Amino acid sequence: MKRYEIKIYGVVQGVGFRPYIYNQANTFNIKGWVSNQGSAVLMDIEGEKKDIKEFLLKIVRKPPTLAKIEKVEVIPRVYIGHNDFNIENSCIDEKGLRFISMDVSICPDCLNEILDSNNHRYHYSFTNCTNCGPRYSVIRELPYDRENTTMDIFAMCPDCEKEYNDPANRRFHAQTNCCPTCGPTLSLLNNEGKQILCNDPVEKTIDLLKDGKIIAVKGIGGYHLACDAYNVDAVKVLRERKNRPYKPFAIMIKDIGTAKKLCFINEVEEKLLSSNKRPIVLLEKKEETFLPEQIAPNMKKLGVMLPYTPLHYLLFQDGITCLVMTSGNQSSTPIQYGNQQAIINIGKIADYFLMNNRDIHIPVEDSVVKVVFNKEIVVRRARGYTPFIFPMKAKHEILALGAEEKSTFCFLQNQYLYMSQYIGDLNNYDTYINYEKAIDNLIDLLVFKPELIAHDLHAAYRSSQYAESHGARKIAVQHHHAHMVSCMVEHNLFCPTIGVVFDGTGLGTDGKIWGGEFFIGTRKNFIRIGHFKYVTIQGGDKSVREPWRVAVSYLHLLNYDFKDIISEIDEKSINIVKQAIDKHLNCYETSSVGRFFDCIASLLNLRQYITYDAQAAIELENILDPSIKEVYNYCIEEENGIYEIGYEEILFCVLRDIKNGVPPSVISAKFHNTIGGSAADLVIRLSIKYGIKKVILSGGVFENSHLLMYVINKLEENDLSVYFNQQIPTNDSGICVGQSAIADAMEGK
Repeated sequence: MKRYEIKIYGVVQGVGFRPYIYNQANTFNIKGWVSNQGSAVLMDIEGEKKDIKEFLLKIVRKPPTLAKIEKVEVIPRVYIGHNDFNIENSCIDEKGLRFISMDVSICPDCLNEILDSNNHRYHYSFTNCTNCGPRYSVIRELPYDRENTTMDIFAMCPDCEKEYNDPANRRFHAQTNCCPTCGPTLSLLNNEGKQILCNDPVEKTIDLLKDGKIIAVKGIGGYHLACDAYNVDAVKVLRERKNRPYKPFAIMIKDIGTAKKLCFINEVEEKLLSSNKRPIVLLEKKEETFLPEQIAPNMKKLGVMLPYTPLHYLLFQDGITCLVMTSGNQSSTPIQYGNQQAIINIGKIADYFLMNNRDIHIPVEDSVVKVVFNKEIVVRRARGYTPFIFPMKAKHEILALGAEEKSTFCFLQNQYLYMSQYIGDLNNYDTYINYEKAIDNLIDLLVFKPELIAHDLHAAYRSSQYAESHGARKIAVQHHHAHMVSCMVEHNLFCPTIGVVFDGTGLGTDGKIWGGEFFIGTRKNFIRIGHFKYVTIQGGDKSVREPWRVAVSYLHLLNYDFKDIISEIDEKSINIVKQAIDKHLNCYETSSVGRFFDCIASLLNLRQYITYDAQAAIELENILDPSIKEVYNYCIEEENGIYEIGYEEILFCVLRDIKNGVPPSVISAKFHNTIGGSAADLVIRLSIKYGIKKVILSGGVFENSHLLMYVINKLEENDLSVYFNQQIPTNDSGICVGQSAIADAMEGK
């Protein structure tokens, strides 16, 4: 007979691990106990050596569905003779590894219960078990026990207690277990906060949706604004009230069969749609969708998700098949998650509120993914995908504060990296408050005290200012180096690589705005070996929102005649910008590829003013004709060992095609091919010159799938190994990961 103390680290709480161990212990005749310790599972077990070996192999190789084991410690102990096997009370571990469960969608068993009229949880909107339901959004502290979640105010009824204590029940030790007798409840209110008296809030909500009303629906991580996706007038009203004229709305579709009628869906996309993470998946829409164009104006793709809570499934009863399900917020503000604040802040958008009395501790948006080369690319890491935890060797405990827009942050602790959910634009005060709260929450959950704080090189960013207000040692990290290293971290690269980083903005080490960069570097340092030629752009931050200013800036430097080119902008405004450039008033020099895309979108009169980030470039991609293989002429020059891709020849070719009446779809394709072709050309030259065959592609411009695939194909044709962001977003949401690795490398031992 042997005795061992076993400690299992990973995502092992809130996933039914203790009940699973309890049942396996009885199967293999193991005596002792199991409990939660910190965020780990601790066991004290006794039994015959053969039985213990089989027991451990079973729980490690075939753990519960939602579990993710990172580390197992086995320590021999003196045999004492346990009589039975029990689940003991949890205890706190201040120093151990800590892991946090993600929110997951309703499981098939719970779904069957809410649709079974003979089940006492029939149509109950908060049905869950150890295999599904809220986790991260309701956890206040570890270990993961009911009293440490926002479910602590709901005392379980005798029936739920019986389930909770029954080893044969899948709700055995399910911390958020509840039923209609003892759990949270729904209520329907109008936008003035007055309760609507009705027998069934869900049935009444369905009637209101059919009547064209806009409903704020409280989900796992916050409120959505919902309306019938087939109701053109309702969609238009939602756009007007939300002040969101063009940015695509996400839609929630009843089931995968209905989704296939609206979009082309491959095997990988279907798997993602149906996974327990239930992200929004960007799918190519079919021509005959019969959905209003207003859902995703000027887009070839739709953002689609399937229902992921019991409430969502119930809303798709009685004939509703497709709902607009967009974040419950005013444009550019954070998602609403508190009941009273939601009525105050989005009461002018929603007609009614379908709310509940289960509090959300940390708001979490929907995740967004797409598929490129049959691989999942995470665009926005949030519900179901966070906290993102993965092993990363490091010498220091680090807080990395991320970027100013599409903000996230991460911690490096105990050789693991913990990446937060997407938070948003820190220029918005309420978003910044959520950012601070999310940092404080993870600090508390992980008992974290950073040695170093990594932040962006730009001192005026709120994230950089946050760093200055805290006591740990600070390290400023160049924006595009952080992009590059975020990809290196994901693919576990340490050797020198060629980095191609294309985005809209980021402060360079020379004080100029970078965004079309070619680096040779490691995690510790980089050399800027090439870039797109600087162009002087007038208008400061306004130029990002008004692409016509970018186009005027480019053309003025070419001394090109503006007549009839930018037709939507009056001559007086154009002349003011030209004069300001001549006097260098409110101008900046930039190598940004993002601004070059804005320029072309303006010249094609696609978009002179944008209402959401990168709108002009996104619409330029959406009009391109993929059958076009032609490339414009371009020039790469070298001076003092630095390569420069010129914009002049490319622009003259674009202007010639515009003058000759070439369709915008063809011009867009040729421009995309040229940017991709020139980038690949320069990388191949650098690879030959420096003997480096590993290439990193990163930065927000590489969210452009056509450009990404074009560059990858060109480089792989030349036997180069190409790496691009997949699980860590290529946009600014991935910056924090790169910052943390760079800070650790720079500090040494």
